Amino acid sequence: MKKDVRIALTFDFDAYSLWIGTFDSNSPSMLSRGEFGPVGVRRILASLEAEKIPATFYIPGHTAYAFPKTVEAVAAAGHEIGHHGWVHENPASVSADKERWILEKGFEALDKVAGIRPTGYRSPAWDNSPQTVPLLLEHGFEYESSMMGSDFQPYWCRVGDSWTKDGPYVFGKPVDLVEMPVAWHLDDFPQFEYVVGKSSTNQGVITPRDLLQMWKDEFDFLYDRIGEGVFIATMHPQTIGRGHRMLVLEQFIDYVKDKPGVSFTRMGDYVRHWKQGKTPSLPADTAES
Repeated sequence: MKKDVRIALTFDFDAYSLWIGTFDSNSPSMLSRGEFGPVGVRRILASLEAEKIPATFYIPGHTAYAFPKTVEAVAAAGHEIGHHGWVHENPASVSADKERWILEKGFEALDKVAGIRPTGYRSPAWDNSPQTVPLLLEHGFEYESSMMGSDFQPYWCRVGDSWTKDGPYVFGKPVDLVEMPVAWHLDDFPQFEYVVGKSSTNQGVITPRDLLQMWKDEFDFLYDRIGEGVFIATMHPQTIGRGHRMLVLEQFIDYVKDKPGVSFTRMGDYVRHWKQGKTPSLPADTAES
């Protein structure tokens, strides 16, 4: 079987925004964890440069203003920059007007700092509202990366899905916006970060080799049994950038880089590759497809 497996290394450069927006914190100690973000980015950029690997960074507008030199360095290295909200707000928790404001505020910051208008979007907290996809279409995005309806294959986003507890699921209209699916088990943050929230605690702090093994096993399934598709890993510079975890990232790169038919990709590049000859459609397994 001829292999064509692309590896998309993605980094959510949340910095302070995660702690201010998602966790609503006033603690300088908690915010200082975000301050480590630029340290992690510098380490990541060095590792990517050493291997000549392209990657994708999702950056909130708040981060662009806080650390403009770091964002400029990401852009100068040729990596893709995607939209990641303003101050890491969950779109499902705000009004439609506020979600629009967040989108536009993020665009404004990335343009002022790096002269970039992203075509890719990743929702903070991987949570969308019913208005998210229409807003992304309106603003000219090519893809979004926040949902989990597949693993190694992109699929078309939809508008108008509906459901009730006493009736069938109704699929909406597929639209010209590609979903690049994500997964919590391929995300470094829930695996590593110890966070005491207002209503729950994320224990985190697993052994980094446990995450490395999950990445390897997931890759092996894609490579050995499917042979074609995209492996999307989600990382956060303030998390993966810690010394012992950087070693795990580098070990994963070493594990996959020399296998026949494996290459590294920016998310937007893979979307344009995948879309060739395709038009928006429902998933093959649906009753309406």
